[in-house]
Amino acid sequence: MSSDSKSNITQLLVQASSGDQQAYDKLFPMVYNRLREIAHRQLGKEHTEHTLQKTELVHEAYLKLTDINKLDWQNRAHFFAIATKAMRQILIDYARKKTAQKRGGQQQRISFEEGKIDLDRHAQDLIALNDLIDKMAEFDERKSRVAEMRFFTGMTNREIAEILDVSTRTIDRDWLKARSWLHKELKNV
Repeated sequence: MSSDSKSNITQLLVQASSGDQQAYDKLFPMVYNRLREIAHRQLGKEHTEHTLQKTELVHEAYLKLTDINKLDWQNRAHFFAIATKAMRQILIDYARKKTAQKRGGQQQRISFEEGKIDLDRHAQDLIALNDLIDKMAEFDERKSRVAEMRFFTGMTNREIAEILDVSTRTIDRDWLKARSWLHKELKNV
């Protein structure tokens, strides 16, 4: 994303924060491809049998973002961080519905390498992961955000570093520690 595009997004977010609906209308086309790319990586190409589709995930997340009353958008990084949380909540709600529909069955663990979760087969694990990321946030907010962005949006460490405004090496270390902690905690679930 070019620096002009980044600053345009930030300007539109500031205008939208003050209630400018036209700014929101201009913003959506500018962020749509990035949100769709995140949804694409999260849901994965090979899992086309999902009832939740990429476009639906993007649109639901964007609606949640525009529904947030009087949110003071700081910049594009803040926007994408909140978008990550919105997508995460949508995926968790979807997983809870799937779990309610399908109790029991074969339980398989989430792949920590891919950052992609098959919602139809791993709904209970997804809910456990969500709870653990919330627990991690109580003692290490940044590592929990790294885990959230890796699992719930499929972002790379480089993309996360850009959004959190830290070095890629810092994110590499955070991801290694967060993943290790999550592995340990999931064994106890």
